[in-house]
Amino acid sequence: MGRRVVITGLGIISPVGKTLGEFFSNLMAGHSGIKRLQTGFVEKLSIRIGAPVDNFNPGDYFSKIQLTGIERFSQFALVAAEQAVQDAQLALSEAGQPRAGICMGSCMGGAGALEEAYVELLKHDNLRIKPLTVLLNMNNAAASHISIKYHLQGPNMTYASACSSSAIAIGEAYRQIKHGYADVMLAGGSEAMLTYGAMKAWESLRTLAQEDQNDAGASCKPFAKNRSGLVLGEGAAVLVLEDAEHAVKRGARIYAELAGYNCSSDSSHITKPHAAGQASTMRNALHEAQLQPQDIGYINAHGTATLAGDIEETHAIKQVFGAQAANIPVSSTKSMHGHLMGAAGAVEFIAAVLALQHHAIPPTINLHEPDPECDLDYVPNQGRTDVKLNAVMSNSFAFGGGNAVLIAKRFS
Repeated sequence: MGRRVVITGLGIISPVGKTLGEFFSNLMAGHSGIKRLQTGFVEKLSIRIGAPVDNFNPGDYFSKIQLTGIERFSQFALVAAEQAVQDAQLALSEAGQPRAGICMGSCMGGAGALEEAYVELLKHDNLRIKPLTVLLNMNNAAASHISIKYHLQGPNMTYASACSSSAIAIGEAYRQIKHGYADVMLAGGSEAMLTYGAMKAWESLRTLAQEDQNDAGASCKPFAKNRSGLVLGEGAAVLVLEDAEHAVKRGARIYAELAGYNCSSDSSHITKPHAAGQASTMRNALHEAQLQPQDIGYINAHGTATLAGDIEETHAIKQVFGAQAANIPVSSTKSMHGHLMGAAGAVEFIAAVLALQHHAIPPTINLHEPDPECDLDYVPNQGRTDVKLNAVMSNSFAFGGGNAVLIAKRFS
């Protein structure tokens, strides 16, 4: 059985909010953080939209000296971690925390730092690139900075599994506590890839959404007949996970129990999603949570708005939930905050946990004419309140076939 694991702290910095309250209220209101990018390289792009974290001034959080060694994705992670630790009212002393650790996810780590180094070296023939380039760019920089700040001496791990990176980080942190290797784990993900090189690379894959000519904020259309692809976003999300006895003993406020997790591989194709693999992951997460399909009251879908992805996820949900699938509200909050890649799973799991807490389900915006093959209850355009929820599921499905599913339920 193992120990029970609960969620006691949440922190987020996203395109639709830099605090928990702002994030969830904007989701419920259907506010979009997707817009035409205002960067020096935007005119060189064919796809000029993204979901940036606006009005983020690193100088509000870090000194000039600190900023020489902390890249944007690590900055996001540190800010989200601080929110989560404060939210949990968790005391982490300088004496060290041998029973506390960190698991983070990121696809590209310090993409901006690496790109800057390549430009200096290959374009400007400058042989003296920044000496801290490796430390800025490495994927585990965010986890390491958080570990150092809070003296976390337990497990320190970083996962890079494309879109499921942070969902896997949360799930593996859960296992560290469940199986007795730690009492407290910070877990989540961070991404900052709205750079010229990264965006051109994604353009080449032909998976990015076309800009809606009437409203850039309406460009991401999960499950809609006229969907055209995903929108890249940036940000970070961090959760505080604890052994339930540890949390109760210190009188912590508990958001929910992290009751189920599973990760698996489609073993099918490097880019094409596979409904059978996704369905297997959902079933296994339900089994670990000791829940039945009818116990799930809401699914935060992976829902990227790609043509194949939305159909395959719809089929996967039907395979798992059968006739009950039509009665379960399913929404894609990516329609508002975009696809945060390595941070997506953590951001969306927080959305699901807040839905559970508030008995409120955020919508899938821009869903005016559903794809006939996407025929579930995708909560179109308007959020729902006063919904009885006892358990929620969050799906993360990645390039490479790496699937991850997280389930939270009310703690009692």
